[in-house]
Amino acid sequence: MNGNGELTGCHWIREAGSFTGPITITNTCSLGIAHHATTRWLAEKFPEKIGETVWPLPVVGETFDGWLNDIAGLHVREDHVLSAINSASDGPVPEGNVGGGTGMIAYEFKGGTGTASRIVSLRASTYRLGALVQANHGLRPWLKLCGIPVGELMPENAMWSSERGSIIVIIATDAPLVPSQLERIARRVSIGIGRGGTVSGNNSGDIFLAFSTANDPGELPEPALVRFDAIGSDDMDGLFTATVESVDEAILNAMLAAETMTGKHGHIVHAIDPERLADLILPQLRR
Repeated sequence: MNGNGELTGCHWIREAGSFTGPITITNTCSLGIAHHATTRWLAEKFPEKIGETVWPLPVVGETFDGWLNDIAGLHVREDHVLSAINSASDGPVPEGNVGGGTGMIAYEFKGGTGTASRIVSLRASTYRLGALVQANHGLRPWLKLCGIPVGELMPENAMWSSERGSIIVIIATDAPLVPSQLERIARRVSIGIGRGGTVSGNNSGDIFLAFSTANDPGELPEPALVRFDAIGSDDMDGLFTATVESVDEAILNAMLAAETMTGKHGHIVHAIDPERLADLILPQLRR
């Protein structure tokens, strides 16, 4: 949506409609070590292929956390990335001040990692769609929840006059889709982040990726003939709706799960107050 950021591997994704290996998300200055560590993980997991017949193109996204983090200190190490990949598991995803989201800021409140999902019943079957965000975007006056300008009503401790953040959004689904359909879903992420009020400012890297776990052709190299199932285009609205709702909720979850943080140079970023937020929103919704 706005290209002031980075997602490695995206050229091949757009060209071929596929990618191989884990997705990692970190801060801007740690993108290189995350790429390096993911390459090492792939080389160790597939020693007979990586470097012989297959070359890795890891997918790594980043957002800038320099207000809180000593980002130029390059503190993320290869072992941190390998530990994150190796410990990945099913179940609830930690949110708020965790992982790449540790130092992130959203609408001038403490931001970070957030997730949400939906179950989507279509004619072919019932599927799941989930969103994971690294929320580090927006200015306080922009923030709207349920259409209510809560940012204007909660102006305390705002910090900036212009946006200096980004947001990475990853959409995953088990619905069978072809690359053009996944690109359509990725474009709907912009509607989800727009619900919160962001205008996708000039300084923001707003970069989105959608993928499906269906239609796996197996290990590389690909077979001579690859077949894909895909839901009908007339059923895409259900997945579009799930995308918009999940992204909107995931950003809010990142903010509600985050905790006030004191970073470098004594910079303090306050978490949003959920009780005050409820006091602002609930009376409006009851009318």
